Amino acid sequence: MSEATVDNGRRTWLITSAAMGGVGAAAVAVPFVSSFAPSERAKAAGAAVEFDVSKLQPGEKAVVEWRGKPVWVMRRTPEQLAALEKLDAQLADPDSARQAYPTPEYAKNRHRSIKPEYLVAVGICTHLGCSPGDKFTPGPQPSLPDDWAGGFLCACHGSTFDMAGRVFKNKPAPDNLEIPPHYYVSDTVLLIGEEPKA
Repeated sequence: MSEATVDNGRRTWLITSAAMGGVGAAAVAVPFVSSFAPSERAKAAGAAVEFDVSKLQPGEKAVVEWRGKPVWVMRRTPEQLAALEKLDAQLADPDSARQAYPTPEYAKNRHRSIKPEYLVAVGICTHLGCSPGDKFTPGPQPSLPDDWAGGFLCACHGSTFDMAGRVFKNKPAPDNLEIPPHYYVSDTVLLIGEEPKA
């Protein structure tokens, strides 16, 4: 047997082995790479959520879960909206200009919402991630100023927010409550988690 015959035999086995190895690597890689794709449950967790605001009476708040976060949908009373007009001097960022939690353009107003009557905000304090409690009743109360107009109190460290989710001055929370992307698909149905359609 000549050396050329042996080399051709080795070459054939080498090519066959390499090809089979490549097939085996691909067979292992495909399920591994596809495991990086989000599951149906993960896709659902990030999906937009609909909420019918007509269920809320004036002064009521509902909590809707979106991306694992509590989103408050609050139907403010005329008195609660009127109180927002008088608070600018007491607030750390009355115009929602800070960028740590950027406020969507359609919510850069005193009431921080598309429809003044409804507040849509992520109910997580911007200090350490606690969930502020409802303190809607105006007037003196424990842990609140005597001229309290109603809003939210994070009892963990004392941060206070008005009825638009704007943080008061000299509080641990560095920013206003986050306003999630949202828009109304009809007069009463709110879609949380998507920007308004152009």
